[in-house]
Formats: sequence, structure tokens, C-alpha cells
Amino acid sequence: MSYQPIWNGRSGYGGKKSHIIRNILLVLLVLGVLCFAALEVFIGVHSRDRIAGEPKVMVIFGCKVETWGPSILLQDRLDTALTYLEDHPDMKIVVTGGKGDDEHQSEAQCMYEYLAAHGVGEENIYREDKARNTWQNANYTMDLMEEKGWSLTDDVILVSSGFHLSRIEMLWDRARIARLPGEVYDDQYISTLAAPVSHKPSAVQMFFREPLALIKSFVFDR
Repeated sequence: MSYQPIWNGRSGYGGKKSHIIRNILLVLLVLGVLCFAALEVFIGVHSRDRIAGEPKVMVIFGCKVETWGPSILLQDRLDTALTYLEDHPDMKIVVTGGKGDDEHQSEAQCMYEYLAAHGVGEENIYREDKARNTWQNANYTMDLMEEKGWSLTDDVILVSSGFHLSRIEMLWDRARIARLPGEVYDDQYISTLAAPVSHKPSAVQMFFREPLALIKSFVFDR
């Protein structure tokens, strides 16, 4: 009886090829998990309050507006800002966020009304109501600051949900450096206020979404 080599199945060339493919996929999976974990750590490190210098301008980043007012996430951000403003009532405030297709008013207008209703002086609140994403938030806010004659090297405090702050800081730096190339920022401080995430489904969603958004912003938002 003549011997016929087996080229497919569980042995032979076909089996070896399948084994190599499985190993490659396993390595890619492990690398993906490690990268995701590293991004989560990076996001977590930035998800905290950090006050440095003497902030002159507060920037509050918008979020979903519901028919009855700010969403839970947005209210968390506004309440966090209000707590800080109790001891800094004269601070200039920029609320930034445009009107989404499913929103009845701009996020900036909603934030303006909420802050004013909670005792913040309307003369201290400035609305940036065109931005549709974080990159635009940073750039359009700087447009407004320049229009008002404020220095882009003044100390600022950025307010958003904790998971959002790593991306905000990255894009804020990028937008500022693009406008002031060659400047030295040793004397400028960027502070942050990390709002809690009271809406648990959003917390779970953002746990998976934000690392991808961070990668997207790092590569494309320029």
C-alpha cells in the first residue's frame, strides 16, 4: 500500500498553516487588550481635579441636552463647576457646545441658563455655540477668547467628565500651540475639574468608547 501525504485537516501543511494563523490572531488579541488597558490607565490618570496657578478663565465642555434641560452627564459637569465658582464668583466662564440634530437648543445656551438660574452672574458667562466635537470646542473657544482680547497664555481651568479630560487636554494643547508657534508655556497652567458620572449606563459606554475616541483625536484632529 502506497503512502499518501495528508495536506489538509489536523495534520500536514494545512494544519500547520491553521496553527500559525491562530497564533497570529492570539498575539494580535493580546496586543489589542494591552493597548486598550494602557489607554484606560492614561484616561484614568487624567480623570481627576488638578488646580495649578491662578485660573482666570473656566471652560465648561458641553454634552447632550434633553427636552427638559441638561442631561445627567451635563448636569454633573455644571454642578462641579458651580461648586468651584462658589469660591471664585468673579471668574470668566466659557460654555462651549453647539446644537445637535436631536437637541432643541445649543448646549452652550442650556449651560448658560442653568448657571444663571443657580446664581452665576450672566455678565460672566460667554457662549460658544457652534462646536460639534471636542476639537471644535477647543478651537472655537480660543476664537472667542481672542475676540474678547484675552490672552491664550492665561491660566485656564477645563471642566468636563473625568473620562473626557485626557482628550480635552491633548487637543487644548494642540490648538493653542498651533496658534502660538514657538511660544514657551512654562508660565501657563492648565487646571482641570473632573465631574463624576452619575449615569451608570453612560459610564459603561464611555469606558469602551473613550479609548477609541482618544486614538481618533490623536490621529485626525489637527
